[in-house]
Amino acid sequence: MQATLDLAERVSRISESSTMKVAAEADRLRREGVDVVDFGAGEPDFPTPDNIKRAAVAALDANFTKYTPTGGTVELKQAICARHREDYGTDYSPGECITSVGGKHAIFNVMQILIDEGDEVIIPVPYWVTYKDVVNYAGGKCVFVETDEDKGFTFTADSIAPHITSKTKLLIINSPSNPSGAVLSREEFERIYHLAAKRGVRLMTDECYCRFLYDSEPFSIASMPGAKENVVIAGSLSKTYAMTGWRIGFALAPKPLIDGMMKLQSHTTSNPTSVSQKAAIEALRGSQDSIPLMLAEYRKRRDYVVKRLRAIPGVRIAEPKGAFYAYPNISVGFKKGIKSALEFSEKLLSEAHVAVVPGEAFGTTEHVRISYATSMKELERGLDRIERFISE
Repeated sequence: MQATLDLAERVSRISESSTMKVAAEADRLRREGVDVVDFGAGEPDFPTPDNIKRAAVAALDANFTKYTPTGGTVELKQAICARHREDYGTDYSPGECITSVGGKHAIFNVMQILIDEGDEVIIPVPYWVTYKDVVNYAGGKCVFVETDEDKGFTFTADSIAPHITSKTKLLIINSPSNPSGAVLSREEFERIYHLAAKRGVRLMTDECYCRFLYDSEPFSIASMPGAKENVVIAGSLSKTYAMTGWRIGFALAPKPLIDGMMKLQSHTTSNPTSVSQKAAIEALRGSQDSIPLMLAEYRKRRDYVVKRLRAIPGVRIAEPKGAFYAYPNISVGFKKGIKSALEFSEKLLSEAHVAVVPGEAFGTTEHVRISYATSMKELERGLDRIERFISE
């Protein structure tokens, strides 16, 4: 008798990552010989700095290729805590830190150990694609909060407050934001934290892009006196040090939460790659000179992309204040049978050969995400094609 292929119900709650789907389709077209301009990838186009690569080679030469403790080596956790202290003025110890296989893995672990069936999680829109799916997978309920596009997709404590109920377990904040580049002011972030703490809601801050700010200084809400007990930090080395493929992320949180994440990770991935851990230590302790160089280049690209998009009649774009994404409203291009950002993105790729991520992945229907983590030459070519596609 042949077994039936019945997948677990929880798998039906999640969808394939839209950003990965766009990347796969763009890659397929390239392999067929199509000249594709790819604005879909959310990863730096800069190489990993040489000192970090040399540390990995040294680790290989020293045969550092065995298992490490589940949550990473003590040396790496010390380096994470020390770097976070130097950058943001926090005070974490290795017992309040876990390293993971990328920042996405840390966020998945947080949801699995915090969210029970029916728990509510507040998520501002637009949101990073994975938040919704990992909450759903854990059995939680997403409560979406609309943001103000005219004010750069920002939100306030007053806009969050009506959505807090007796079932609210967690509030997720991603500032700078993927996909919009929105940045909360320090004052508003503090007001939101006080609201959450007063109402007994834990706050998770995704700090993946925290070093890439154009008009303000890097800030972590966990630096506020007494905030550590109510805050979970999800972090990553992927963007800050151009280490996307090395897969090193981390979480900083009260020790009971870290212990829970450690227990889960011990039965899923075990430790992050040993060689990547040695490279990460060098990234955190070594020269930080690559960061301002990348930021300066992203600023130049940001300014160019915003100027070009605003020159297209009918296209609206809130200026990104951080990260390396633009999130224009392209509803003016809804013609030729196009009714949504998804259809717009599909036609843009098939007809103009430009890959962008549709807004539906982030909770909106009139926007697309453009990653400007690519060369100026590619930005010029791609924006020329987008302008022609919309104008024709």
